[in-house]
Amino acid sequence: MAREEFKSRMGFLLISAGCAIGLGNVWRFPYITGQYGGAIFVLIYIAFLLLFGLPILTMEIAVGRASRRSLGRSFEVLKPGSKWAYNKYWMISGNYILMAFYSLVTGWMFYYAIMMITGQFGQNIDQATAGGYFNDLLSKPLEQFICTVVLIIGSFAVCAFGLRRGVERINKPMMLLLFCLLIFLALRSFTLPGFKEGMSYYLMPNFENMQREGVLNAISAAMGQAFFTLSLGVGSIQIFGSYMKKDRTIGSEAVFITILDTCVALLAGVVIFPACFSYAVEPGQGPGLIFVTLVSVFSHMEYGAVWGGIFFIFMLFAAITTLIAVFENIIAISMEIFNISRIRAVVINCVVIILLGLPCMLGYNLLSDVHPMGGERTILDTYDFVLSNNILPFGAMCYILFVVLKRGWGFDNYLKEVNTGIGVKMPRAIVWYYRLVLPIVIFLLFIQGYIGIFG
Repeated sequence: MAREEFKSRMGFLLISAGCAIGLGNVWRFPYITGQYGGAIFVLIYIAFLLLFGLPILTMEIAVGRASRRSLGRSFEVLKPGSKWAYNKYWMISGNYILMAFYSLVTGWMFYYAIMMITGQFGQNIDQATAGGYFNDLLSKPLEQFICTVVLIIGSFAVCAFGLRRGVERINKPMMLLLFCLLIFLALRSFTLPGFKEGMSYYLMPNFENMQREGVLNAISAAMGQAFFTLSLGVGSIQIFGSYMKKDRTIGSEAVFITILDTCVALLAGVVIFPACFSYAVEPGQGPGLIFVTLVSVFSHMEYGAVWGGIFFIFMLFAAITTLIAVFENIIAISMEIFNISRIRAVVINCVVIILLGLPCMLGYNLLSDVHPMGGERTILDTYDFVLSNNILPFGAMCYILFVVLKRGWGFDNYLKEVNTGIGVKMPRAIVWYYRLVLPIVIFLLFIQGYIGIFG
């Protein structure tokens, strides 16, 4: 049976970008940009993105397009009879761990979008009150369960229709609307009284901030963000490479995906910081930025429920496109490994994701005394640590070694696949950079991740 392909090039680019664009673009990148030196940090970040993130992105897409398979069968197809296939099992687990907690956070977005649109948060509330609303949600497992399950079932239902009739048909217009909403909110920021101060904090070069936080810390943060923003290491981008046509070079397409991802991250700061400075609210990062800081900010705006509703719809779309993309990867993997139908893979995995997410959900209420990593770290924090600090870096390392080693797929095969089609061609001279520099960078990221968590 012929492999299904994207109907259009735009479909591939938008859906692949949708997989990469997620909540981290909005609740981490803007904050660390302002914290670590504004424009200086952005330049360092873009340099790392081009030097490290982009090459690994091309590897993952190339493995998918050459094999025409997901992570479930790609190693066997490209290197028959080898032991490389054993790596897929722990890499596949990363998709399930990611969706177990990411779907919960998407459920929070759904809840807040409804609350904001219906004006339930009130006006002129301070951050303490907004924080109380969020804590109240975390204490209610039923509300979280309903919102999360609705989104999980809905996203899997989209995937049940297949690539063109489901994933591409839904994700492509959703991504276009996402960009329209983000641009609309960014233009709105120009009218706010704190626009100049917010943009100065966000993007003006600030050597004092960089020196205060530490130059090495800034470099480490830029390197980590450049790697993790593209969701590399678990085959979630690879699956769309397997549906990709061969009329364009992978290097060209990877550049477009990277540009789209970076534009969303940069524009998110244009939305957030002028609003915070306009209403004298201290910006933070993580869930607190979205569910506490910005709720307080929107409550002080004229027509705040409207602007806040648009913002949370944007966030919801960003999260849902990632859900659908990774669910498609999980479904394709299940179909290839177990030789089952798409519908059966959808039903089974829908139940599995819901069950895996329950501990994260209950970790804020019924299981709030359970701290697997000690301290105040929740079950969700543990899931995130296992994925971000272990599976993702080692998954990326696996792709690198599979491409550069002669016992793997081999660099010549990779280069041939990457350069097939019209567009940017990659020279063979980069092989030594791939073999020597990239593995060292990934190892340093792994070490830095443990230092950041455990000191």
